[in-house]
Amino acid sequence: MPSRLICEGRLSFRKIRTNETHAETAQNQRIRRKEEEILKINELKDGMKRVEVEAKVVSKEPTREVLSRYKDVVHRVANASVSDGTGTIKLTLWNDQIEQVNVNDNIKVENGYITTFRGEMQLNVGRYGKLSVL
Repeated sequence: MPSRLICEGRLSFRKIRTNETHAETAQNQRIRRKEEEILKINELKDGMKRVEVEAKVVSKEPTREVLSRYKDVVHRVANASVSDGTGTIKLTLWNDQIEQVNVNDNIKVENGYITTFRGEMQLNVGRYGKLSVL
């Protein structure tokens, strides 16, 4: 039941949070926690976003240069294969990330996303993601 407030001689009502709202909040927190959960490579699917993965770098391809679609800027890109015991996936490394990662490093990708390029699934760090060597 709402509580009453008297404001400048007028009677108004203020909504009080109900148990339903608390239940919704708890559900949202569970979903948020689930999104932050570390996933195994065999659980990854094309189109997934906000993924968190820990894996070991098993190989790293040579660096190549590509021209940006939007500006006349050349970027460096390399692919690395990472594995966690359940599977292997390509990890796309851009610019400074290439030197950050070496073969046999254990890495963690936070807020990454999954795409398919030329028929092969890839793990991408992206602009809002974070790559760290453990």
